[in-house]
Amino acid sequence: MPERKQCEFQLIRYVPDPVKNEFVNIGVLLRASGQSALRFTRDWGRVRCLDPDADTQMLEALEIEVGHQLEAHPQDHPSPFMARLEDSLSNGLQMTESKAYLAETFLSGLEDLMRMYIDTPQRERSRQRGGRSALHAAMRKQFESAGVWTLMRRQIAAANYTKPGDPLRIDCGYRPNGVVRMFQAVSLEADSDAAKLLAFSARALKEGVHRVEKAFLELTAIVEPIREPAGDEPDEDRIVQYRFAVETMEEHQIRVLTSSDLPNVAETARRELHV
Repeated sequence: MPERKQCEFQLIRYVPDPVKNEFVNIGVLLRASGQSALRFTRDWGRVRCLDPDADTQMLEALEIEVGHQLEAHPQDHPSPFMARLEDSLSNGLQMTESKAYLAETFLSGLEDLMRMYIDTPQRERSRQRGGRSALHAAMRKQFESAGVWTLMRRQIAAANYTKPGDPLRIDCGYRPNGVVRMFQAVSLEADSDAAKLLAFSARALKEGVHRVEKAFLELTAIVEPIREPAGDEPDEDRIVQYRFAVETMEEHQIRVLTSSDLPNVAETARRELHV
């Protein structure tokens, strides 16, 4: 049996009310000799149950910022990064004391700790997760499996390409050669509002990418496959609304794929990013 790797880990907790001291574990910081990694949850459902007003975009941006620093300087002593993270751990975030952990490998140890302390149990996840959060989680999982998630730009501010104040953020993207590929999870379960918003923004985004990056933008919406009716009678209104949303996006030159296409999308990203 190969010798296990000596690691240390700390949990990141979301604590919206320090008086009540109710918390949700949202991430793991794992450290070993010459290696450090930060991983946050893929499912913010439990955070939103505790605090409906939680700024999950800020939390995702924090993971990206600190994670990039750790990836860029994997051999550095983790103290500067710990200090940066601890500076950010205010207004609702806490870090537990460091604990020892023996892992088969560094990456498998990170995955094991996420399963033990962070991930929502499968039965609960199947009840809670739906809509856009499910699509985003599926997209992230496929890109992670392909080894490209950390190489991609995430939470891309549309305002960088459109106008100041534009609140839209695109989930992720990357640039192979002269093309910028961006991906947005768009749930059509409830209504077509998200599809119409993305369609409304598409032209300005494409023009902005051409102006700022001198590149062509390929914007892809990831949607749910249309469901078969549960009863004897087809739900015509839902089918019509689904088709309207897809056609609206396609009319604005948005490529529309379903979550079942994600393995092929991730494999294309893997090849184009030379992973």
